[in-house]
Amino acid sequence: MPGDFTAIFTTLKRVLLKHAKQAQVKTDTPIEYTLLTKAPSPYPQHKGQPMYLASVRLGKAYVSFHLMPLYMCEKLTSKISTGLKRRMQGKTCFNFKTDPAPELIDELVELTAAGISLWREKDWL
Repeated sequence: MPGDFTAIFTTLKRVLLKHAKQAQVKTDTPIEYTLLTKAPSPYPQHKGQPMYLASVRLGKAYVSFHLMPLYMCEKLTSKISTGLKRRMQGKTCFNFKTDPAPELIDELVELTAAGISLWREKDWL
């Protein structure tokens, strides 16, 4: 486990820790922190199980920050800055090899709060 990525993991995990009471903590280890919805999914493919909400994962080459509300909400994705988009892989994942600049952390905080708010409006939390 790369020691230099541990600080990045800790920084990104703090973004999700603020929302742990509103969600269900599925995994909390030194290399992964995952939140699920508290409510069962309304989608049949989930068979009444909670939905994946967000996570931070420490990998070999980078730390990933996943935020599932981005997948379902164009309103959120259209607000992502160029700086954060450069770190985006796919529709819901941001990869970090270095400590994120404070403005990127602030943006992740805002995106996460907005996504959770949208999912709360749908009664998914």
